[in-house]
Amino acid sequence: MIRILTIAALLALPACSSNDQPEGLSDAENRQLNEAAAMLDANAVDLNAMAPSDVEAETSTDNES
Repeated sequence: MIRILTIAALLALPACSSNDQPEGLSDAENRQLNEAAAMLDANAVDLNAMAPSDVEAETSTDNES
């Protein structure tokens, strides 16, 4: 009985895989992703280059309730 179940499981295993997977990105999709990455890089800010803000001095840490 265990042999029959094992054989049935092994025969059913290939049915779990799918050949409907996409091949990858098209040239247009790849170009769009590269342009988006370049745009994000251009808009990126180096946090070490920023001056410290005065937010901490303006924010009250006292509990007024």
